Amino acid sequence: MTRTVARWILALALGAIGVLHFTATRGFRVVVPDWAPRATGMEKDAIVLASGAAEVALALGLVALPRERRRLGWATAAFFAAVFPGNWHQWRTGRSTPGLDTDTRRFGRLFLQPVLIGWALWATR
Repeated sequence: MTRTVARWILALALGAIGVLHFTATRGFRVVVPDWAPRATGMEKDAIVLASGAAEVALALGLVALPRERRRLGWATAAFFAAVFPGNWHQWRTGRSTPGLDTDTRRFGRLFLQPVLIGWALWATR
């Protein structure tokens, strides 16, 4: 029961943040490292939209595909690891976004990523 609740909370958070990628693209754009467009061949806005789509897809999968729960947990954990460079970039460049408007908050956000990875794996076991 606890893992189910944790999985639903994770899915709701992922879904909400994913939707925000489509409605507040500019706020997420500052988090995309400058090297990412060269590495992916995508513009920063496209990266923001793609990551938002991935978050929404993972959120939907976590609640709609119970037989794939474990795989989706690993995929969600991998996603959280993949976006860590953006969090690092935001901290190193001092770029603000809502709720992450001080160096202390941006630095603290770095420590949330391992928690999210662990949460995704634990809630989907």
